[in-house]
Amino acid sequence: MIPLRDENPTRTMPIVVIALIIINCVVFFVDQGGARGHVGALAGLAMTPSEIVTGQDVGSPTIHPMWLTLFTSMFMHANLVHIGGNMLYLWIFGNNIEDTLGHLRFLVFYFAGGCIAGLAHILGSISNPIMANTPTVGASGAIAAVLGAYLILFPGARVICLVPFGFLYVTAVPAVVVLALWFLIQILNVGAASGSHVAYWAHFGGFVAGVALILLMRGRGLMRRRRRDMYYPRYE
Repeated sequence: MIPLRDENPTRTMPIVVIALIIINCVVFFVDQGGARGHVGALAGLAMTPSEIVTGQDVGSPTIHPMWLTLFTSMFMHANLVHIGGNMLYLWIFGNNIEDTLGHLRFLVFYFAGGCIAGLAHILGSISNPIMANTPTVGASGAIAAVLGAYLILFPGARVICLVPFGFLYVTAVPAVVVLALWFLIQILNVGAASGSHVAYWAHFGGFVAGVALILLMRGRGLMRRRRRDMYYPRYE
């Protein structure tokens, strides 16, 4: 099923989510616009697991220090489908997490989740020479953290999805179903990740990180306080 939107209003404009989407799109078009063959203009910003571990270039020259690619790779994408899917998920689910945490705390949450996802991908791929030496790009690890947080905070929220079931139709599905199914797919594919171009370990690690981080950041308490303020505003 493909999420189209959720029925979960926010009180604030998601300026961080909007900024992240704009930056990702700009980086994508700069990278693709200056590409030479299959190598993007910004290939040095991609994260390669073996380079993080050894500190040695294995392909295109990488920025130094190489651990910075844990951050820079979050803004790079392979193609239009890749960036389109990631930005759609970030827009649908990220605004509510930003609304709950606040702009700055959400930005910290996003980058922390993305870095943990990157480390999970490194740990899951370092024993496989092909995966270890393949550049990794995409915001999906950080977005997986957003999905994990959304599952904890808004399991009952209605998500409008496009469902292929013999034919396409649109229906409302509880967020717990959408996100649990997404996470199950990641778990089932982690074992076969060595033959895939998808960083399932990053998805898995990011989702788990999102669950842990939102609990550590007391997201449930912040959400309850915001809802209480919404219904019982203060007058000064």
